[in-house]
Amino acid sequence: MPKMKAAIFVEPGRIDLDDKAIPDIGPLDALMRVTTTTICGTDVHILKGEYPVARGLIVGHEPVGIIERLGSSVSGYREGQRVIAGAITPSGHSYACLCGCASQDGAGTRHGFKAMGGWKFGNTIDGCQAEYVLVPDAMANLSPVPDHLSDDEVLMCPDIMSTGFSGAESGKVRIGDAVAIFALGPIGLCAVAGAKLMGATTIIGVDTVPARIEIARRLGATHVVDFKQAEPVAEIMRLTDGRGVDVAIEALGTQATFESCLRVLRPGGCLSSLGVYSTDLKIPLDAFAAGLGDISIVTTLCPGGKERMRRLMEVIASGRADLKPLVTHRFKLDEIVAAYDLFAHQRDGVLKIAITP
Repeated sequence: MPKMKAAIFVEPGRIDLDDKAIPDIGPLDALMRVTTTTICGTDVHILKGEYPVARGLIVGHEPVGIIERLGSSVSGYREGQRVIAGAITPSGHSYACLCGCASQDGAGTRHGFKAMGGWKFGNTIDGCQAEYVLVPDAMANLSPVPDHLSDDEVLMCPDIMSTGFSGAESGKVRIGDAVAIFALGPIGLCAVAGAKLMGATTIIGVDTVPARIEIARRLGATHVVDFKQAEPVAEIMRLTDGRGVDVAIEALGTQATFESCLRVLRPGGCLSSLGVYSTDLKIPLDAFAAGLGDISIVTTLCPGGKERMRRLMEVIASGRADLKPLVTHRFKLDEIVAAYDLFAHQRDGVLKIAITP
């Protein structure tokens, strides 16, 4: 059986490069030859054992590539075509999809967690930090890449861009809104761009890394609070003349940032949560106004599917969001262990790493 190189979860604290069989495909599937992929913060949660997956699973969920082979029932595509697939790969015909929540396609309880629905790559099936990846339900999930867009330009679309933008969309940012984004990692930076596109006119980022602060300003942040120089809640309240923000986007996944988001909201504001949390959250009584503040808390799993990917690539093609600066490092797939070490320890100003087989 033909083999391929792949990054495989061995045990908590260990992801190794190993050989694995090139997957066989079913009638509705496609086999993608991966040309570029990347490492996500969620992959680091898997590496650390904070999010459990099966041992021996190929990790990764952000594929850009070329169609190598098509299932017998797949139409509308051709072998050799450049495509991306979202991190979330809904079937298109489940109850969740037909209820308008395609990201939760297939959700259920697994390992004590509420399984993250349509997130299959590197979660419930083999992922894309490999030479090849099987894309399920190809006609719902493969999105052709326009010839004039490079791999780097569309690399953020499968997850980071879709997730960050959804923070603004789920928070229902409106024209003239004030928005705070806690943590300017890749998702937070995309949330900045999304808030600007949605019409926010005051966009306040919270971080301390100079390179991230600079990119945030380029993507649309009107203010950035360095949490090592000022207390973020007090500074955001000062910047909004005591009113608070309409939407606070939590993009890190910690108790501290979640609580800070609650504390900067105006009455009736919305906390839009994008973080992946590894411990229970607590809601402070005062920050939640004892449940009487008309506050909304919404969570979002990265929207996927081919139409979502097409729309995001339209944003890139229009020049309204330039996310290429988020790719700060490049590694070959053979160097995946070193890439994980760099990314997990956030050294050398890393934001996103382009991995090429």
